[in-house]
Amino acid sequence: MSCFPDTSFLCAIYRRQDNSAVAAAFFQSLRQPLPVSGLLLYEFRQSTRLQIWLHGQNARKGFPEEQGKQALADLDSDLEGGVVELMPVDWLEVLRLAERLSAAHTKTGGHRAMDILHVATALVLSAESFLTFDANQRKLARAEGMKASP
Repeated sequence: MSCFPDTSFLCAIYRRQDNSAVAAAFFQSLRQPLPVSGLLLYEFRQSTRLQIWLHGQNARKGFPEEQGKQALADLDSDLEGGVVELMPVDWLEVLRLAERLSAAHTKTGGHRAMDILHVATALVLSAESFLTFDANQRKLARAEGMKASP
């Protein structure tokens, strides 16, 4: 497998953000479907729903429901169309590796659990490159021998 994304990369594809043009160009250049895990899909969908809720509480936060629904629909369309592919993952292996990554890197890098789980998933799936716009996740992926882009 050539690459594996994190949530920041998916958000940049399915929601207009500062990094969206870079993410879209990279996404369109892929010669195979973008691999994702069930955990990554869950985090993206949950984050989108939370942003909709936040916007409902305060219009200066999050984003409107119609934008969130469109992002979720676009992701579902790409999954159905085979542009994004849900990969089977050995979660026991991911959790074992995540524990090792946590013990080795959190004390010095301050990594969050979900970030570690995404990097561990990429490693278990033998991804060569980790797609992220998160500087701390980028450092973790590189520390584990992966390229980090875009």
